[in-house]
Amino acid sequence: MNWLAVAIGGALGSVARYALSSWIFDITSHKFPYATLIVNVAGSFVMGILFVVVVERAALPAEMRSLLMIGFIGAFTTFSAFSLDALGLWQNGHVLMSVIYMITTVILCLVAISTAIWLTRLM
Repeated sequence: MNWLAVAIGGALGSVARYALSSWIFDITSHKFPYATLIVNVAGSFVMGILFVVVVERAALPAEMRSLLMIGFIGAFTTFSAFSLDALGLWQNGHVLMSVIYMITTVILCLVAISTAIWLTRLM
């Protein structure tokens, strides 16, 4: 059953990532990977909420961890796209922009997940 939950969550997460990334790409500059940055920060924030709700509080069935945390968020966020974007910037001579992107992504994702955990624990 967990395999199916991960597969369904993964399918939904990848479609959500594609939709959000396409929308962000259409409204932003194409010089900086805003879409991947926003998707990863949003995914980190949602993962923080899910951690508290599903793991700490067990407010949802354990199967929801497979569906939401492993499947959906696992497919929604993507470290491989982050890595490719950073490398692309670097290889195209935008070394400073690449470093800014890497540092910004890591810091904002850590802030997002810790903020989400803190806020969800307050509720």
